[in-house]
Amino acid sequence: MTITDLNGTEREAFVEAIGWVFEHSPWVAERAWARRPFSSLDRLHAALVDSMHAATTDEQLALLRAHPDLGARMHMSEASVGEQVSAGLDRLTRSDFERLQQLNADYRTKFEFPFLFAVKGSTPVQILEALEERLPRDPQSEFEEALRQVARIARFRLEDTISPG
Repeated sequence: MTITDLNGTEREAFVEAIGWVFEHSPWVAERAWARRPFSSLDRLHAALVDSMHAATTDEQLALLRAHPDLGARMHMSEASVGEQVSAGLDRLTRSDFERLQQLNADYRTKFEFPFLFAVKGSTPVQILEALEERLPRDPQSEFEEALRQVARIARFRLEDTISPG
C-alpha cells in the first residue's frame, strides 16, 4: 500500500490497514485518521505518535501492556513474532532464555508493564543489556522510554507496510 492509497481510505479501512502497528491498540490510528492527507511516511508516523502522546495515561498504560514480554513465545501478534524471530530471541540458549525470563519478571513487577524494546537490528546480547540498563530506572523515566520504544516499533512496522508513492 502507498501513502497515497492510505490517504484515500475511509476511517475503517485506514484503521484496518495500519491500526495494528500499535500493538492491539487501533485507537491510535483511528485518532490520527482525521489528520489526513499525509505527505510522507514521516508525517504519518508523527501523527500516530502525536495521537499516542495525546492519550490519557491510562490509555498509554494499556497500550504498553498490550505488548508481549520479549521471548514470551506465546500470546503474540504476528508482527511481534516476526520481530522477535529476526532478533534471534527464538534461538536463545537455555541460560539466556532463563535470564531473559527473570529480567522480564523483575521489570514487569517494578513497572507494571512489559519491557519494551524495538528489537529490529538488535542482537539478543544488546536486548539483554538494554533490559539490565533500564531496570534500575525510576518509573516515570521508564514509562517515557517505553513510549519512545513503542513509537520506534510502530515506525519499523510502517516502513515494512507503506511504500512512499
